[in-house]
Amino acid sequence: MRRAKITIVGAGNVGATTAHWCAAAELGDIVLLDIPQTEDMPRGKALDLMQASPIIGYDSQIVGTTSYDDTADSDVVVITAGIPRKPGMSRDDLLSTNAKIVSLVSEQIKKSSPNAVVIVVSNPLDAMVQRALQVTGFPHQRVLGQAGVLDTARYRTFFAMELGVSVEDVSALLMGGHGDTMVPMPSCTSVGGIPVTRLLDRKRLDEIVDRTRKGGAEIVSLLKTGSAYYAPAAACAQMAEAIIRDKKRLIPCAAYCDKEYGVGGYYVGVPVVLGAAGVERIVELDLDAQERADFQKSVDAVKELVKTVGELMAG
Repeated sequence: MRRAKITIVGAGNVGATTAHWCAAAELGDIVLLDIPQTEDMPRGKALDLMQASPIIGYDSQIVGTTSYDDTADSDVVVITAGIPRKPGMSRDDLLSTNAKIVSLVSEQIKKSSPNAVVIVVSNPLDAMVQRALQVTGFPHQRVLGQAGVLDTARYRTFFAMELGVSVEDVSALLMGGHGDTMVPMPSCTSVGGIPVTRLLDRKRLDEIVDRTRKGGAEIVSLLKTGSAYYAPAAACAQMAEAIIRDKKRLIPCAAYCDKEYGVGGYYVGVPVVLGAAGVERIVELDLDAQERADFQKSVDAVKELVKTVGELMAG
């Protein structure tokens, strides 16, 4: 039986750690790719990961490369390439540079892996995944963004820390764009089946929501020389697993919404069923007035970013 093939574009912290999680879970064989200027760096990281396999006990073949020829016919491609955030820098500050990088990567993926499901991680996420869709020309179900899994994980972590319970017992949902306008959904958050609104007062709930929105910036400010990578990489691996093993996971992802939620043809974070075909369906929730207003604000911010990317690329 043929093993799945996973290409990870960008061998920095997020990319290499994604390779680590995917290998440890034996999701398939892995190609870790970076730009030619990095010379032997991706090969070194791949070899290091291969040498961990007898200790951890996985049989994934891991190749480091600077050539897209080695990525041919990948089942899943994860795009982590781009410059990371630095202290004081917003995700939007990355817009121009990363839009060019994602465009170049998407052109190569279109040629080398025309049947792949593409997971975009590069920031600003929602605009970058829209760009990947435009350049690859793939069906929108096969191009999606990793954000909701990460943001929800942060949200669940903060609740578990606050309540002194296992993270496994916290179930939660966020929607909207990946950034300061994301929409944590207390109405869809529970701990051991108990609605979180019964466990925390509104003030504390709002504080946790605010910390979740700023979760990435908090880590950037602490690291000072880069951005988060363990949790973002784990989120990528979970999404890759859902696709490769056709698990039909109901998780939040940046998915292309047209009539859904009245978005009108943009990528935003929504709950989806994720399986072998990519986004197999979008789950539409009946939002209350405040949730709908917050979601629309987030969608408007995404539209503005996409418009700016279009102008930058046209210029």
